[in-house]
Amino acid sequence: MRTTKSTVTFQSPFILNGDAGELPAGSYDIEIDEEELLAADRTGHRRIATYFYVNGRGSTRMLVIDPAELDAALERDTRPLKNAGGR
Repeated sequence: MRTTKSTVTFQSPFILNGDAGELPAGSYDIEIDEEELLAADRTGHRRIATYFYVNGRGSTRMLVIDPAELDAALERDTRPLKNAGGR
């Protein structure tokens, strides 16, 4: 098994899933666990878990998340805000 670590940054408050509620803008650590897939001619890896770390006042919550939910939240965060006038 291998684990890769990275950080994502949100510019605005966001929601990953209903369980965590709205999270504040900021940087968040992510870990992805992958298992090794062996074949006769090559080696590959398959994602088995994605962990999202939420740091709070003196504690850290680890959320197991769907990578597609993270991708969607990051995409929403990069969209320009529509002004209130509907333009």
